[in-house]
Amino acid sequence: MTLTDTTVLVGRAIRLSRRNLDMLVLAVALPVLMMLMFVFVFGGAIATGTDYVTYVVPGILLLCTGYGAATTASAVAADMHGGMVDRLRTLPIRGSAVLTGHVVASLARNGVSTLLVVAVALLVGFRPTAGPLEWVLAAGLLTLYVAALSWLAAAFGVIAGSVESAGVFGFVMLFLPYISSAFVPVGTMPGVLRAIGEHQPVTPVIETVRGLLTGTPVDRGGTALAWCGGLLVLSVALAVGLFRRRASG
Repeated sequence: MTLTDTTVLVGRAIRLSRRNLDMLVLAVALPVLMMLMFVFVFGGAIATGTDYVTYVVPGILLLCTGYGAATTASAVAADMHGGMVDRLRTLPIRGSAVLTGHVVASLARNGVSTLLVVAVALLVGFRPTAGPLEWVLAAGLLTLYVAALSWLAAAFGVIAGSVESAGVFGFVMLFLPYISSAFVPVGTMPGVLRAIGEHQPVTPVIETVRGLLTGTPVDRGGTALAWCGGLLVLSVALAVGLFRRRASG
């Protein structure tokens, strides 16, 4: 019964994503535009020791997936304040399955947008050296990262006072990669920002994806997995716990 409930609510969340065309277009187009801007406007002035497009694409992928996952907060908040949860109380459905539906829809959206970003990157000069195994490992890490952020966004959506306030999570995830190695090496940053950049979760994930795709050393893979796995476990427990408390209140 739980699997059937989840499947139905996953389908519902995906249909809602297709209907919310403006958000879908923004989630897909924004990372592409950001990549083109950095490559063609700022790329000539930023020294990274390699072609800038090769350096920046892994960071854009994290920006893309992070922002796409963050939109889960608004979708969950819409259900919390739009009466959907109240209707679920009258049905023999596990209420928390609605969260799973939104998270799976987030994974699907991000899969599409990531493929588009990679396709455009290849057109503008991105030349990865990864073999099939490295591509699979990079995709797996990105999926784990998206799942962790989507569940964290779902938790934020549960407690948000409105759909509009839930959108704050998206702005946080949009700007967090800037204080990381996404666009410039963290060694070029001032002291405080360098410390933040080196010890926040986005940097090891970016460095691992960059290493898998472009052949640079992959020496922070364990840290990236620990961050993503720990955040996923914590976020699932937090989101489900908060949802049950709000739904029964």
